[in-house]
Amino acid sequence: MSKADKKDARKHDKPAPSLAGGGVQATPPMIPTSGPGLQSIPQPMAMTDVKTLRERARKSIDDGAVTDSYTADRKQVVRLLNEALATEWVCVLRYYRHYFMASGMLADSVKAEFLEHAHQEQEHANRIAERIVQLGGEPDLNPDTLTARSHAEYKPGQDLRDMVKEDLIAERIAIDSYREMILFIGDRDTTTKRILEDVLAQEEEHANDMADLLDGWVG
Repeated sequence: MSKADKKDARKHDKPAPSLAGGGVQATPPMIPTSGPGLQSIPQPMAMTDVKTLRERARKSIDDGAVTDSYTADRKQVVRLLNEALATEWVCVLRYYRHYFMASGMLADSVKAEFLEHAHQEQEHANRIAERIVQLGGEPDLNPDTLTARSHAEYKPGQDLRDMVKEDLIAERIAIDSYREMILFIGDRDTTTKRILEDVLAQEEEHANDMADLLDGWVG
């Protein structure tokens, strides 16, 4: 036997430490997994067997993409998405107005931002409307109630700088609005959550663009 083997054997033959003053072998401490002040360790979710999946899919097929595993309040989610849809369309219209009305020395570069944002807000509106239909709802595009249902306001702006300021304020409203929707929906509707997260990320970019324009404003 080599020296390394002998050393390893001695290490494994070494007796376990005993409690002081007695000959009883110490028991390793138990690590609690639940109890007051402790969060229980989550157990992995069992996957549904194929037979059940197939049987479940044949039920309520008129619901389309909404299956039994959808746990959110569908009506509530559709209502929130219609508010988001109204917000996006009000932002589209406001950006287009600012694009056409912009004038002055800095107008050309700022107009380009207004137009780009208008196009992107319309893309947001399209994605949200599509999701509403997937959930069995109807996109509410009634122009008579659009501004009342929108979270952001339609502010024409007095001049070019005021237009930028109003767009920044509207983006900040949208950011908080989307963040609250995402937290409310959570993982009960991961598709809607992902769409709103994508929209939120771009709204934050828009707010940053408008803030940069204001920060570098001269005159």
